[in-house]
Amino acid sequence: MTNVAMSSEKAPSFDMTWGSSTSSGYCSDEEPDQEFEQYFTARTSFFPKTRKPIVTSDVKQDEQIEWGKQELTTADIQQKVKDYNAQINSNLFMNMNKDGSYTGFIKVQFKLARPVSVPPPKKGGQEAARRKASGVKRRTSFYLPKDASKHLHISSRTSAREVIEVLLKKFTVVDNPGKFALFERSERHDQVYVRKVSDDESPLRLRMCAGPNEKVLSFVLKENETGEVNWHAFSMPELKNFNRILQREEEEHVKQIVRRYALARIKMQEALAGSTPG
Repeated sequence: MTNVAMSSEKAPSFDMTWGSSTSSGYCSDEEPDQEFEQYFTARTSFFPKTRKPIVTSDVKQDEQIEWGKQELTTADIQQKVKDYNAQINSNLFMNMNKDGSYTGFIKVQFKLARPVSVPPPKKGGQEAARRKASGVKRRTSFYLPKDASKHLHISSRTSAREVIEVLLKKFTVVDNPGKFALFERSERHDQVYVRKVSDDESPLRLRMCAGPNEKVLSFVLKENETGEVNWHAFSMPELKNFNRILQREEEEHVKQIVRRYALARIKMQEALAGSTPG
């Protein structure tokens, strides 16, 4: 892997090592003559199944961590880079540049609850030509594995928003980057702290100040939750697929309820037939 340091005049340069697999399940291809996307999912429900409540008293959201607010001189940065490199057991070193910036690696774990969209495999033939002429877009969506993670080689000038954009590009994800946010996670005093990293923060600076220990600081890519789901941020094919999933769930729930009441009715009729009048 070639490491390219960035300057303030050039666009960010990223290198990445990765390896993971995608999940698979059913494929929805019900409207061949309209804009649609194939929809792969390893899940059986659009909504999460009801589970026992998880005790989260040891998890604190938006806990402010002061690493990114430290005022560092060039000498301070050089010393921190030196200390960082002395602690790692791999070749993922940080390197100082002559202009005072530095480059290094960060690891980002994916924890996405919703599927992501990617372009479909390129196919030739008359069908592809017909779709191109009609302006119909076709995309494939799938759930990323929960344990998927990526290493990025970035600069101290690389912002969190740029990290998100490059991660999506590496995965060929065509969703709006605004749907996603970068979070930092840390474990301190037997408690877990999670904080959303602002778009203009430098993840590599946070990594340098915290050191290489993943328990002290790790990065997680999640949906940019702002409360209610912003359905306007999704494309028409995505909304159509969500609607199909909801319809399937509704039909299944209706079938379960009908079976439940039918069984109860049969048992009551048997009890009435076996009872003695008076």
